[in-house]
Order: sequence, then C-alpha cells, then structure tokens
Amino acid sequence: EKMASKVSVGLRSVKSIVVRFCPFEPNVESTRKFLQCIYHKKVQATNTNCEVTADVNCVFGFICTKLHTRVVVTFLRFSSFIADGDRLIMKGAHLTTGEMLTALASRCNAKDLKEEQKNKKKNN
Repeated sequence: EKMASKVSVGLRSVKSIVVRFCPFEPNVESTRKFLQCIYHKKVQATNTNCEVTADVNCVFGFICTKLHTRVVVTFLRFSSFIADGDRLIMKGAHLTTGEMLTALASRCNAKDLKEEQKNKKKNN
C-alpha cells in the first residue's frame, strides 16, 4: 500500500505490540504488512525497548477464523516506563495496513502530546 509507506509511526509511548494471525486466513495480508512496517529499523529505533511479538498460529482441523487476526498495542506511562493500562486493539481482517498504521500513529501522537504538555506544566 502506498499510504502505509507515508504514515510516520513512532513507538516512544508503546510498551508492546502483539500481532496474532493465522497465515491461512483469507484477509491476513494487511496484518502481515503492518507487522513488516513495525519491524522496520527506523520504526524500531524510536523505542528499542518496545517488545514486538508475532503470534503466528494455526491448528489444522479447526476453523482458523476462531483465532481472530488482531493487533494489540499496550502503551507506557512515561514517568515509570510501565504499562499504563491503555490498549489499542485492532482487528486486522477488517482493516487495511494504512488504517492500522494511522490508528497507531494517531494514538501514539496523542500520548506524546499529552506527555509534553504534562512536562511543560511541571517546568512552569
């Protein structure tokens, strides 16, 4: 996707990303491309402590759609670098790569802005 390459994602506020999918699901391509974008060295360099996990799973004989392709992003509380309980859950089978990256970038930018405003108040 051309749009996916234009979305700038910084993982500064992200503790972990778990991408779960079955490789044989019909709508898994966008999720795989999302994972590929997140693994890019420029994105990884924005937070080297962010854990990215690919949970590729399929049990033959069962319907793969029960696995529910999804992306779970857990965010940090900046001051303590522990999870703040805020999560972004995206169902990859229903979204394009660009939509997933845009949603992640939007949430990360909002968290970064909130942290910057908090720091400005402390310094004033």
